Amino acid sequence: MSRHRLQDDSIEARAERRVRRKMGFLLHAFVFIAVNAGLYAITSEPRWSHFALFGWGLGLAIHGLMTVIALQGGSVRRGLLAREIESLRSTER
Repeated sequence: MSRHRLQDDSIEARAERRVRRKMGFLLHAFVFIAVNAGLYAITSEPRWSHFALFGWGLGLAIHGLMTVIALQGGSVRRGLLAREIESLRSTER
């Protein structure tokens, strides 16, 4: 297998992971909206559905943050890895 083909597979695999992350978050957000809208519609006074909204909203926010970090974190990870490698090489000398 050629080097070019391996590089394409790597890019395709990375793109697939990124799409899975984005779709996972979008599905989570859709279910969050649907369920909380349903809870709001079926509850009467006092509204207890806001507890689910805030608790689940926090989880959704954390999921969104982790998705953004994972999607943008590749360069940060590479930078940290390069620094660690350089640090290890300098201690071996």
